[in-house]
Amino acid sequence: MPRKSTRSPGTLRVTQRKSAIGSKQNQKRTLKAMGLGRVDQVAELPDLPQTRGMIFRVRHLVEVEEAGK
Repeated sequence: MPRKSTRSPGTLRVTQRKSAIGSKQNQKRTLKAMGLGRVDQVAELPDLPQTRGMIFRVRHLVEVEEAGK
């Protein structure tokens, strides 16, 4: 059975670039769960599949860059 990696994941710097006004409710809740809520607000999140899924849901509202480890 393969062992899970014990390395800590890298981080992603997510910046909200567009307003959530007029967006669907699930997209607004996703932004809030990511720690975003205002344009130009930045959140550093772990680079995990769950985080990538959240980013995918609101990809038209945010900008993503790798922040390193």
